Amino acid sequence: MKESVENPLCLKSLNHISLVCRSVEASLDFYQNVLGFFPIRRPGSFDFDGAWLFNYGMGIHLLKSEEPDNLPKAGKNINPKDNHISFQCENMAIVERRLKEMKIDYVKSRVEEGGINVDQLFFHDPDGSMIEICNCDVLPVVPLAGDAVRIRSCTSTVNCNFHQQQIQQEPQINPQSCLSDSIHAKEDFLHFAS
Repeated sequence: MKESVENPLCLKSLNHISLVCRSVEASLDFYQNVLGFFPIRRPGSFDFDGAWLFNYGMGIHLLKSEEPDNLPKAGKNINPKDNHISFQCENMAIVERRLKEMKIDYVKSRVEEGGINVDQLFFHDPDGSMIEICNCDVLPVVPLAGDAVRIRSCTSTVNCNFHQQQIQQEPQINPQSCLSDSIHAKEDFLHFAS
């Protein structure tokens, strides 16, 4: 029987995604004014143009392309099955109205599962990277039978920040504690789910 390793690399969370862009300024404008990210300081030792943004517990690192003419052209074809970044929102109707006001082309989609409807809006950033806005949080996370699951949720920004501060204060990560933590989290999840 194969031993299940729930968190072999002791991962904590998604930190950031990096996106290569033609124009740092155009991408900054989009990620700030459309998606609500705010710029943060990036290391001054970098010898290339870029910008860092943060919100919703994750970062976006914009990297100025060294060969912008070689980047794929941002097309009009919006394909929901393409690679994309997905953000949950509070109100799909407001998102759709604001996309219309900003004259951003989008495609609507709906996923139906067990009587639950997940609404999705897909659109592109200035360089053609796909963005999805959804109400995916209405779809429960259901582990596959027999699979080990480690779920750690933060119910508020304060709790997330407090949890992150606790983690940062730990002098060293003990791989055994990650496995133990995963087991306890699984027990808590299974108890909660039942």
